[in-house]
Amino acid sequence: MKHRNLGNTGIKVSEVGFGAWQLGNEKDWGKMTEDEAIHLVRNAMDSGCTFFDTAPNYGAGKSEELLGKAFKGKRDQVVISSKCGHHSNGEQNFEPEKLMSSVDDSLRRLHTDYLDSLLLHNPPFSTLNGNSPQFEVLEKLKKQGKIRAYGASVDTGVEMDELLTNTDSQVIEVMFNLFHQEPAAAIQSAERQGVGVITKVPLDSGWLTGKYDRNSRFSGIRSRWSAEEIERRGRLVEQVRRILGNDRSMAQAALQFILSYQEVSTIIPGAKDSHQFNQNVAASEGRLSIEMINELKGIWAEEIMGSKLPW
Repeated sequence: MKHRNLGNTGIKVSEVGFGAWQLGNEKDWGKMTEDEAIHLVRNAMDSGCTFFDTAPNYGAGKSEELLGKAFKGKRDQVVISSKCGHHSNGEQNFEPEKLMSSVDDSLRRLHTDYLDSLLLHNPPFSTLNGNSPQFEVLEKLKKQGKIRAYGASVDTGVEMDELLTNTDSQVIEVMFNLFHQEPAAAIQSAERQGVGVITKVPLDSGWLTGKYDRNSRFSGIRSRWSAEEIERRGRLVEQVRRILGNDRSMAQAALQFILSYQEVSTIIPGAKDSHQFNQNVAASEGRLSIEMINELKGIWAEEIMGSKLPW
């Protein structure tokens, strides 16, 4: 596993991290026993993964609890990034007092006295400035030693630019994948400012694994797509496959596309079992050619840029 710097934080992270939304989250992702979840996390650690992304609302707090159990006695071997603003009871509340209590609850569930990274979880655009009460809370928590670095998890390059211009964020998490390349310029700006970049939804909620097509139908969290959106994504997946050929793993290629951006610190694909995780980790073992990268950039430029493709 290769490692990269998390911006100028002084923290090194595995370039393939572990997205933990699925842990303890039967409602959205299906059933996984506690033992299976802990085994999966420890397998990730054994594979060289050091970066783990979670949040209080993932599995109503269960994701953090399971990570805390898996990390017992090994806290110094992992980098933990959690969030605040979306609470374990499903409430969205960015009031300062709520954020402070949320972090204390996260620390308790994770069995730790500090977070390496704390992110405002898709906060309102109006809060993305250093004078907002929310960023005052983040700075206070850092001075208290409860967090090492802070920033926000957002969906667009526009939000990233706002954070880079108006806050002292050291870490930004953003949605970025083959089908969502809009943040590319902002990611490069972040690197120039020494800000670490975490990329979320790197496999476009499973579409970039190649297992879905225009005839697929979904339940759970993936039922959010309309028939028209499924048809469009199916066509895009076909284009990706034509570029990659039939012998290359689409999932690994999709992750390698993101890792081709040296400005990216880490990617956080999810995995429901060790087989999926091991496929994700394998992305760290190779690289795409410049020609293939440019062709994949072309799909977004020609088919998606300027239009809405809901995540």
